Amino acid sequence: MAVPTIFHRRCDAGRRRVLWRALAVAMPPALWLAAGDAYAVADVPAADAKAARAVIEAQLAAFAVDDARRAFSYAAPALRRQFGSPENFIEMVRVGYPVVYRHASVAFLKPQWLGRELVQGVHLTDEDGTLWLALYRLQRQKDKQWRISGCQLVQAEGRVT
Repeated sequence: MAVPTIFHRRCDAGRRRVLWRALAVAMPPALWLAAGDAYAVADVPAADAKAARAVIEAQLAAFAVDDARRAFSYAAPALRRQFGSPENFIEMVRVGYPVVYRHASVAFLKPQWLGRELVQGVHLTDEDGTLWLALYRLQRQKDKQWRISGCQLVQAEGRVT
């Protein structure tokens, strides 16, 4: 399936506003206060953006082949404790995040800082062509690796044909 040209463009100001509005709805107010304006406008270094994207891509690839253990390994420690096992985690994603579990296309937006977390917006389309915005939060671990600490999913307006 060819990826529409909308996915090839850089994230423009309008899309960034949509991303941040979605974050404002999805994030608790206390987290916004803790983040501060300085983090919201700072650019994410290219190396961090590349590493974070690689983690998300690897987890999506693990979901695609039902590799629960590998998908679970990309979750931050707090998420791993919350779900307890790879099987519980992949079942939650399969039921609660079907477009993350199985998507037709994927496109990464420009990452942003939110406090000490990196937020990576990802456009996903499901098999019906419905467009979704997944907002991944990633934390750098003590070993310098990025791990996924959460994901909010918002259905976007429009469809991909």
